Amino acid sequence: MEKLFEIDQISFGYKLKRVINSLSLTLEAGVFYGIIGPNGCGKTTLLDLMINHIQPAAGRIRYKGKTLAGYSKKALSREIALVPQNFYINFPFTAKEVVMMGRYPHIKRFAAPSTRDIRFVHDIMVKTDTLEFENRFITQLSSGERQRVIFARALAQDSPVLVLDEATSNLDINHAIGMLKLAAQGVANETKTVIAVMQDINLAAAFCDHLIFVQHGNVVTNGPIEKVLNSETLRDVFQVDSKIYFEPYSDSMQVVFKK
Repeated sequence: MEKLFEIDQISFGYKLKRVINSLSLTLEAGVFYGIIGPNGCGKTTLLDLMINHIQPAAGRIRYKGKTLAGYSKKALSREIALVPQNFYINFPFTAKEVVMMGRYPHIKRFAAPSTRDIRFVHDIMVKTDTLEFENRFITQLSSGERQRVIFARALAQDSPVLVLDEATSNLDINHAIGMLKLAAQGVANETKTVIAVMQDINLAAAFCDHLIFVQHGNVVTNGPIEKVLNSETLRDVFQVDSKIYFEPYSDSMQVVFKK
């Protein structure tokens, strides 16, 4: 497989708090990765470093063999799309206009969206069940509706990498499964790569190929689900007792926690 991200001994902190601590990791293309860990362990910070929103205090991150600093903002946006956990916008853009923003990395400066761009956005809004409010202002949507629009915007970027930062936390279970299915289809059918911070371990087990457990700003363990998802890891990372088994109904490993 192609090496996608090569993360070498990166560190990062806010003021006096070290959040990422000499973390190294290699991610390959065409895999659905799930990043799992307790609150405050550095998961979102790791994503922010990987998409070049912030820069490490030490160490280096390479994407497709080139440091992130070697990419322009527009070039990187053609490669990586982000669905953040929280999205704030105060301007009265319609839902359709917000999704169309995902096409901007592919549109020449000062050019209007092409017929292909318009069709692409329409198809994405159908797939994400957002077409029904395409003409409503984003400021008038519920948090769940708004999150689906932001998910649709990221899919409209049509980038090789999709980064999800607890992207389903505001969604009901029906739409959460629907969005994760779309992400997984991109991996299976188009060899895209998904990197998702997730809190729901059972959803992660159902959709991810590979889990990365993070604690205290470093990787505790990572690998294919069948190798790293076990009661010992969950006890070490979360201090909880659990039973893990294969569930034929979901065709995946599942976790039951002891009260």
